[in-house]
Order: sequence, then structure tokens, then C-alpha cells
Amino acid sequence: MKHRIIFATGNAGKMREIRLILGDLGCEILSMKEAGADPEIVENGKSFGENAEIKARAVWQCTGDIVLADDSGLEVDYIGKDPGIYSARYMGEDTSYEIKNRNIIERLKDAKGEERAARFICNIAAVLPDGRVIHTEASMEGMIAMEPAGSGGFGYDPILMLPEYGVTSAELTMEQKNKISHRGKALEAMKAELRQILGEES
Repeated sequence: MKHRIIFATGNAGKMREIRLILGDLGCEILSMKEAGADPEIVENGKSFGENAEIKARAVWQCTGDIVLADDSGLEVDYIGKDPGIYSARYMGEDTSYEIKNRNIIERLKDAKGEERAARFICNIAAVLPDGRVIHTEASMEGMIAMEPAGSGGFGYDPILMLPEYGVTSAELTMEQKNKISHRGKALEAMKAELRQILGEES
């Protein structure tokens, strides 16, 4: 039986990344909207993993099959790992990332060198057809840039500088980003898990 993989997101940028990485699993890959699911989701978890699982299970209850969801965010050491699990809601959900990014840079105006350490973290939860849940988690380490740069990516990408590349996350090509990004690495790990599970069925 051919499975569908439904990803609990409405974010077009995220769906592009997901299709690029999971495309060779031989499953149809749908956003939750494409799968006709629009559940009320209350992300009240205390960690990225809990929030990812809440989202995946809510959609899975509508659709069945294999449902993936991620919760990701930016942790900035200098400001107590803010915005963390509140990354999307930081300064209010309707506040543009341009304003959020400027605010974080401003909060770090006195931070030097290693004090600017920050990372993107991504946890992916998969609810399988039988209701089992598996998780993968990965991070992408960097520093908060002095100024936003780059037009690729989305969210906080323009302010996470990657010292080994000398560019921000928003200046990477999609191929580079998928290799080293927190979501790319977590998706690759999830792909390996799913390949094994799908292989056991065939």
C-alpha cells in the first residue's frame, strides 16, 4: 500500500524544502491543507518536541496515514535562549520578521564574539498509521549577525551568520541549506527512519 506523507504546515517555503528532501521516498507528499485538514491546534508544549507532536497528532486524527510536523526556533544564548519555542509568537504572531530580527540585533548590541552564539533547532515528529510517534532533532549553529543579510529563506534566516560559510542562513543556496540546516538534517534523519519503516512493510 502506498502511503501519503502529510506535513502539518501551511508554509510554502517549508513545503518546498520538504518535497526536495523527502521526494525520493516514493510517497505522495501533501501539506495539511492539500490533505483537507484544518484542525484547531494549540501549541502549549514546553519543548520543540512536544509542540511538533501536538501538531502532528492533531492533523493525524483528521487524516490518518503518516503525518509529520516540525517545531523549530532560534535560541540566542545572550538573551537566555530567547525566543526559543516562542520564535513564531515572539513580539506577537502578526509582527513582521523584519521587526523581530531588528529587535534581536538591538538586544545584542553589547554582545561580543562568542556571546553572540545562537542556533536554529528543529524537532520533527512523525505519527505513523498505527499511532506510534517517532522524533528526530537537529540544530544549525551560528552567531547573530550585526546586520540582516540575504533574501533567501524566511523567518530569522537573515540574522543567523554561519562563520564557516561567511554568510547568513538567508544567503545560502537551497542545496547548501538543505545539507546543513537544522530542518534539512532533521528531515534527512526522519527520511532514514521512514525508509526503514516503509521497507518493513513492503
